[in-house]
Amino acid sequence: MNQEEARAFLDRNPDIEAVQLVITDANGVGRGKNIAREEVESFYRSGRNVAGSILGLDITGEDVEETGLVWSVGDADQTCRPVPGSLSRAPWLARPTAQVLGTMYELDGRPAAADPRHVLARAVERLQARGLTPVIAVELEFYLLQRGDDGQLRPARGFVSKSSGSRIDAYGLGRLDDMSPLFDDVYAAARAQGLPVRTLMSEYAPGQFEITLEHRADALLAVDEALLFKRAIRGVAARHGCIACFMAKPFAGMAGTGMHLHASLADAQGRNVFAAEDPAGTPLLRHAIGGLRSTLADGMAVFAPNANSYRRFRAMSYAPVAPTWGVNNRSVSLRVPAGPPASRHVEHRVAGADANPYLVAALVLSGMQHGIDGAIDPGPPVVGNGYDQAPRGDLPTDWRASLERAGQSEFLAWALGADFHRIFLAIKRRESERFGALVSDRDYEWYLDTT
Repeated sequence: MNQEEARAFLDRNPDIEAVQLVITDANGVGRGKNIAREEVESFYRSGRNVAGSILGLDITGEDVEETGLVWSVGDADQTCRPVPGSLSRAPWLARPTAQVLGTMYELDGRPAAADPRHVLARAVERLQARGLTPVIAVELEFYLLQRGDDGQLRPARGFVSKSSGSRIDAYGLGRLDDMSPLFDDVYAAARAQGLPVRTLMSEYAPGQFEITLEHRADALLAVDEALLFKRAIRGVAARHGCIACFMAKPFAGMAGTGMHLHASLADAQGRNVFAAEDPAGTPLLRHAIGGLRSTLADGMAVFAPNANSYRRFRAMSYAPVAPTWGVNNRSVSLRVPAGPPASRHVEHRVAGADANPYLVAALVLSGMQHGIDGAIDPGPPVVGNGYDQAPRGDLPTDWRASLERAGQSEFLAWALGADFHRIFLAIKRRESERFGALVSDRDYEWYLDTT
């Protein structure tokens, strides 16, 4: 831990009064605490003890005893340490505040089994042991919403024209102009945090947008930046009276929101081992895709971790519905984008924006390794409409089926680590049980007068 990093930051930012310590749990939720300016250097020097149960919470913040992180161990402490380079200002907050990512360790120094960042670190290390460095980029789709006087959520109105946000304007520059006061602040926040935010576009549904982050030859850094970006856009949106929504399917009649992960592998000289004149890349790329195809069903509980996640997978929706691959084809799960030979890579299009980026990246890299190690043939690429050619029944179609598949998966236990695999399933099974027991308004609409 570099205490000089903290001291230099505080010297450059004498107005900072507090620092938010952000710990990412199994669901990808940022949890933690505020610490005073005077505590920052000691945090960088020796870490900060935090209840280990912070990593054993469900999506609503309830303890999950079955994780083994709560009462069975006396709600014991673990040590949180700062992620190097993540200390930065949080300019959307009124009080002068900074934030820093934290990662958890046992008191004896071992990585905490329930910390998802360590899951990704292990996936990276396995590839590095083979002389390969992952290069990844994250694309995040999201909605900007506002709550009306009737309490209903709707796509946000424009800030410049004050027009309704209900109109589809896919790829429209006018919509971006209309939302420019908010997005100008998003880019300013990204600069303040050193986040490599690149392309911004208006997506297929009203109020839906996508922002792309620059690719990194450091997978952990790339995902750290994606999580920091989600926090930044949520904070900036709130300052503008909006809600940044990363639910997989916030509206039944509109497009879902995905998290597309772009991945390639570099050799010891930094050369892309997938690079080829062939638009489908090298045999190594095809083997990587073969591994991703063969493990996709096992990983659906990670790629689609919530009940709402499965509402996104619909034909002709830009969300994939089968373990298919293709070249320059957005109707498949695993796409090799067009581009110059040196840029050959795979775009993994399955995960929703509601998934935990650390876990998604870990499974993508582990699936690629599985395919390369086994020289797995992905089969022929899909040409044309992948929805028409999608094999039925190859992927779990609901939350419960995905959790059952995940619980039986040797690949998932290896990719996540046996302890994290157990903890993750304990959390998601508890959530599934709680969600299934709820009585919704739809129950009354359908059954009150008909049964």
